[in-house]
Amino acid sequence: MEQLEHPLALVLFINRVFGRPVAALLKLIGIQVADPAHCIPDYVVMVFIVAVFMMLFFGLAARKLAVVPGKLQNLLEYIIEFFEGQLTDIIGPKGKKFLPVVGTVGLFIFFCNVLGLIPGLMSPTSKLNVTIGCALTVFLYYHYQGMKAQGVFKYLKQFTGPIPAMAPLMIPIELISHCSRPISLSIRLFSNIFAEDVLIVVIASIVPIFLPLPFMALSIFTAVLQAFVFVLLSCIYLASAVEHEEE
Repeated sequence: MEQLEHPLALVLFINRVFGRPVAALLKLIGIQVADPAHCIPDYVVMVFIVAVFMMLFFGLAARKLAVVPGKLQNLLEYIIEFFEGQLTDIIGPKGKKFLPVVGTVGLFIFFCNVLGLIPGLMSPTSKLNVTIGCALTVFLYYHYQGMKAQGVFKYLKQFTGPIPAMAPLMIPIELISHCSRPISLSIRLFSNIFAEDVLIVVIASIVPIFLPLPFMALSIFTAVLQAFVFVLLSCIYLASAVEHEEE
């Protein structure tokens, strides 16, 4: 039964080591855990792995910058230029200031997507909780930037439409439109990564050698594509929130 709940050996180990301390901390804030030995979900462990990897990798890489860039620095500069290009193409020159958040979210999603290709691990983005968290981060961020750029009342006024008499009709439409964005972002990402993970597991259970390789290569393409779509839509939402700055 334990193996069924936590099929990943790493997750089992983490729960055995840290499960009870985490359960004790949760109890302090009023959250009662039924089974302290299994209180850390698999996707939380995987998200932690991705976060630590990103901090270490990019932190160490940034300490070795040179005037004449090497291969790693060239790769990092290309990644930064890619994100800057998307932001400036969609938002304008001032879009570069959104690079830290948009770039971090995009890279986090990419690494989460490909993590499942490593034996013994899984893609955190194959869990809806993780994709909802990413989508809500973008949702709250572009609303915050919109209010910061336009002012709270001016930003909220756009929900009423250009004609005050149409406000009772426009407000529900705008609210539904904005609330559907995180739902669309999270479900699209989750469904694609979950489907490819299930496909690889099924293929590997039938023919574990060689046959899964083409599907794993396709998964890398899907991982890049889904991260790109998420970043692209995030840029579009940001542009609609701060577009008055370009007037």
